[in-house]
Amino acid sequence: MATRWAEAMVVSAVSSEEIRVDLGPRSYAVVVGEGLLGELGSRLAALGFGGRCGVVTSDRVGALYRTPVERSLRLAGFEPVVVVVPDGEEHKNLATLSRVYDALLAAGVERTMPLVALGGGVIGDLTGFAAATLLRGLPVVQVPTTLLAQVDAAIGGKTAVDHPAGKNLIGAFHQPRLVVADVATLATLPRRELLAGLAEVVKYGVIGDAALFARLERAPEALLSLDPEALVAVVASCARQKAAVVSADEREERGERAVLNFGHTVGHAVEAATTYGRYLHGEAVAMGMVAAARVSHALGICDAGTVDRLRGVLRALGLPMDLPGDVPPAALVTAMRADKKSSKGRIRFVAVEQVGRVRFVELTAQEIAQHL
Repeated sequence: MATRWAEAMVVSAVSSEEIRVDLGPRSYAVVVGEGLLGELGSRLAALGFGGRCGVVTSDRVGALYRTPVERSLRLAGFEPVVVVVPDGEEHKNLATLSRVYDALLAAGVERTMPLVALGGGVIGDLTGFAAATLLRGLPVVQVPTTLLAQVDAAIGGKTAVDHPAGKNLIGAFHQPRLVVADVATLATLPRRELLAGLAEVVKYGVIGDAALFARLERAPEALLSLDPEALVAVVASCARQKAAVVSADEREERGERAVLNFGHTVGHAVEAATTYGRYLHGEAVAMGMVAAARVSHALGICDAGTVDRLRGVLRALGLPMDLPGDVPPAALVTAMRADKKSSKGRIRFVAVEQVGRVRFVELTAQEIAQHL
């Protein structure tokens, strides 16, 4: 029943916006709209691809969207090779990556064969890294089906798998050829995952889009009710901001891309301290953003009203705001020190000045923790 409903939902696009990630000859489009899955095959063909293509998806997402995606690809003349992997962050590892390699090699993969990542952030990361490394590089097309992936993870070319020592420690930058964000897929997203994705939307409002933040304050119910027009507008706004940051600092060499880490320093520490099993990434980021605002206020960088506005939006969107009471500050300090963004004992912390404007402050993990 769910599969038939999903097929009916993605027949034709109602409206869309296109954002360009400007990277010279490696530039690509991020297309945001409702009902875009049915256009996937024609969009790939328009890029010059043809023949066989790979599709990597998960059990849950594949049950919903594999059939309409395969149909779209076949109608455009493609022969899809589908690889299905288990759901969950715990499967974003070298063992699952090896399964993807094995399946594609057994199918006779060639270097011109694009891989389609159909799923959330785990699938996007896993497929992107497979594309970056198999045969020394395959084209990849991101088709994100979660809000978190649509507004953030699918754009920018960061790919990785996890290692027992930490998340995303084995990876590469590998930009997609195309990103297709169909907001209709969000209708089948579990409610908790939808809310977690909204944390990244809030992040974009805080770091550089005061109008977006005000929209969240004014009408949170439009997103919570999955209004298609609101979803397209908000996802496109976030994608536009992410595209600008990536275009200016693709590999974090200039430091500008680090602005996207707002809320992530403490958020990642919460995830690590709770062994990645208690909170979704967006939930941890929501707590991390409030923590970052509190640190900013304690340092005299922002006023109390900014902290209150952030808490008010997160409350309206049903997101957690307070750090878990059973996680001691010492555990957060240890996790922050181990974060891959920590350098020589210091962290380039993203502090908020006011909604829509942030700046960097060099702090130690201990200095951050003493203000939490």
